[in-house]
Amino acid sequence: MAFEGLQDKLGQVFKKLKARGKLTESDVKEAMREVRLALLEADVSYKVVKDFVSKVSERAVGEEVLASLTPAQQVVKIVNEELIALMGDGNSRLNFASKPPTVIMLCGLQGSGKTTHAAKLAKLLKKEGHHPLLVACDIYRPAAIDQLVVVGGKADVKVFELGQIDPVEIAVQGLRYAKDHNHDVVILDTAGRLHIDEKLMDELKNIKAETSPDEIMLVVDAMTGQDAVNVAKAFDDALGITSVLMSKLDSDTRGGAALSVLSVTGKPIKFVGMGEKLDEFEQFHPDRMASRILGMGDVLSLIEKAEDVYSRQEAERLTQKLTKSQFDMEDLLEQLRQIQKMGDLRKLVAMVPGVGNKADDLDIDDKAIVRVEAMITSMTPAERAKPSIINPSRKRRIAAGSGMQVQDVNRLLKQFEQMQQMMKKVGKLGKGGGKGLFGRRKMPKLDPSMLEGMNGFPKNN
Repeated sequence: MAFEGLQDKLGQVFKKLKARGKLTESDVKEAMREVRLALLEADVSYKVVKDFVSKVSERAVGEEVLASLTPAQQVVKIVNEELIALMGDGNSRLNFASKPPTVIMLCGLQGSGKTTHAAKLAKLLKKEGHHPLLVACDIYRPAAIDQLVVVGGKADVKVFELGQIDPVEIAVQGLRYAKDHNHDVVILDTAGRLHIDEKLMDELKNIKAETSPDEIMLVVDAMTGQDAVNVAKAFDDALGITSVLMSKLDSDTRGGAALSVLSVTGKPIKFVGMGEKLDEFEQFHPDRMASRILGMGDVLSLIEKAEDVYSRQEAERLTQKLTKSQFDMEDLLEQLRQIQKMGDLRKLVAMVPGVGNKADDLDIDDKAIVRVEAMITSMTPAERAKPSIINPSRKRRIAAGSGMQVQDVNRLLKQFEQMQQMMKKVGKLGKGGGKGLFGRRKMPKLDPSMLEGMNGFPKNN
């Protein structure tokens, strides 16, 4: 995950501040010096770093902060707020046309991931209720059209292509096709180059002139660091982009480009690619990214991933079973399968507050769910409904059927028994009313007390 190095270094800085208790102006200046180095090492633009540290320092040495009971936490709060401002105060959404279809023109250098991310964007829009059309305007890169057809098929989205004719004509005909077939969003997958050249820009300008796109979205590779910011500025100067889509933000890149794009170009990041799969793609939320950088997790994104695979009706059904202490092995099997749909387990754990990049150090076995699933599916319906009937001979049969050992079955049964006891307590709490899993969606304001136990902050005794 990007920002791992920055997250560690900022955590060390804030841990030192916490250890000092009462802060002086010199303490803050020393901390800001370390923050500056951490940001520069993360490949953030020098000018951006300079402005950022200046703003934080000015606020952090104020009398209100230094005289507060928890000055270190106040400093972290200021850093969090300035990080959000650096990446964009609001959650930027797509510019939809007042009269469909909305035209989204994807552009960028070759290798940035335009074609794959065109399909990712189309899949996301389709899930939101739109009827997108992908248009293959890259006639130069070998197999580019075929690639778009393949990824479009995986996303279950129609692809419009006319072979290797004039890309401007393809774009115009694609737009006409969309209007005739009730597609409300058109995504133009344009050609890229290994570097910016006049011929490429002229072609893009012609496509822009003929299709009047509502959104000109530049796809940049986060792994190229500050080069990504330079590319964004060059495309903006020549074409007038409206937003940025940053790919490969799940890599071990230092992530500085994400912190620099808005300041350098004035154009927001609207989407980020977080993996190779088509569903590893999400809207960019500056506040959530700031929380990840500061090791405070990303609970809202975790909830959204759960909601993608978990219906409200299913949540209510499970709640009823919990309140009546009827949670059984069949329910556990269903929950495990839902977790698998949510994606990589290590990435999910990294969103939990206080874990962050420490997820890599945890003993997380991605195949554990598969092994538990194998044991449960080896049970009979009666055994799943009432595990207490599973005697030694049944355990041997289940172990043989799942390719596991009897002690593995024993461990599962013991853990399930402990889980049932916990579920009974949860069920009793549920009877008292209150909001359920999906009852609260609004992110609470950051309070200094939320930082205790995170980034090296010990809890106050």
